Amino acid sequence: MPTLLAVPLFLLLTIFQSAVVSRMTLLQGAADLILLVVIAWALQERVKNAWWWAVIAALTMAYISAINGVVVLLSYLTVTGLALWLRRRVWQLPILAMLAVTFIGSLLVYMGTAAYLRLTGTPLPIFDTFSLIILPSMILNLLLAIPVYALVKDLAEWLYPEEMEI
Repeated sequence: MPTLLAVPLFLLLTIFQSAVVSRMTLLQGAADLILLVVIAWALQERVKNAWWWAVIAALTMAYISAINGVVVLLSYLTVTGLALWLRRRVWQLPILAMLAVTFIGSLLVYMGTAAYLRLTGTPLPIFDTFSLIILPSMILNLLLAIPVYALVKDLAEWLYPEEMEI
């Protein structure tokens, strides 16, 4: 059931990402709401299907993006693996884990995208790419990380209710 819910959820988030969030820029960078939801979902304790959510999110992003789908898929799966690993290590501080994975994951996704674009022949000055796109995007992701975590935590608690003992 939760895996099936991911498809319409990520379709709606993709529409919201491309219509609203991408217009709220800092310099040339924009937040990646889909990535934040994938990270927050992977950090939830009760969640068992974080890999599937990452695949569905990557497929929806690859569909609307000019970036090769393999690059997006590998980036999102790497970030999900990092989040799941950190969830086992820093389980008492999920907000700290969310901020750490958001920082590292955003850096990985944006650097991977920039490297792919550079390898395919797009002339990107490295310093300008980092200072005008990657760094502002990471700041926006960090600003949105805690509210997205709170919303995804509520969704996870709704989909995976805690069993009560009688």
